[in-house]
Amino acid sequence: MIAENLLARLGATVREQIASVGYGARMFAAMLGLSPGMLKRPRLVVEQLHFIGNYSMLIITLSGLFVGMVLGLQGYYTLNKYGAEQSLGLLVALGLTRELGPVITALLFAGRAGTSLTAEIGLMKAGEQLSAMEMMAVNPIQRVLAPRFWAGVLAVPLLASIFSAVGVFGGYLVGVKLIGVDDGAFWSQMQGGVDIWKDIFNGFFKSVVFGIAITFIALYQGYESQPTPEDVARATTRTVVLSSLAIWWLDFMLTALMFSK
Repeated sequence: MIAENLLARLGATVREQIASVGYGARMFAAMLGLSPGMLKRPRLVVEQLHFIGNYSMLIITLSGLFVGMVLGLQGYYTLNKYGAEQSLGLLVALGLTRELGPVITALLFAGRAGTSLTAEIGLMKAGEQLSAMEMMAVNPIQRVLAPRFWAGVLAVPLLASIFSAVGVFGGYLVGVKLIGVDDGAFWSQMQGGVDIWKDIFNGFFKSVVFGIAITFIALYQGYESQPTPEDVARATTRTVVLSSLAIWWLDFMLTALMFSK
């Protein structure tokens, strides 16, 4: 009897998860299909880009600066053991453009903007604003979700680029100004070793994929949350957890595909 109950619960859980994945896929397809309608009102995307992108600028900039400074400090101590401290600029640039820039930006974006999107959509649902839109023949996916989705997709690569640029400057401050690495060697090694397509473009592509995953997870969790304060709070927590797991999984897969050759 106990075994039958466990199997029944397991089957119900698996069925719910499969149904959730199917509904999420349909919602994603519907959002993409309704996106061309936003061209008539591009201001919706611009407003959301300002809200989730510009308001994340401070934490992204400060984090990029300190990550670059730490990377410069640790990189110098490691390279100095082998007499290769002149390659510090290359190490900092590759570490930021390939991995740290896109990944840390995505994690910070998920914690700051992702939770905000989930809470906003969840509260709109709890306040029956989405139901009111449907009664007025306004599709909430096109009017509410799609502009926020594309704003998130645009914001993450832009923020990741800023993170990497500020991080390189932080590494320069520590390596050149504080420790005393040669200024010309720092920039020349970076210029000669960083490839615009293999390194910078691949890192940029990573951030685009992260932006798609994070924004969709945040919107889906908010849209599917129950109209209660407790479930909205749980949805914001799920957004951070699922987004973080998705970032690390996607980072591994993309890194294996991009840099395996």
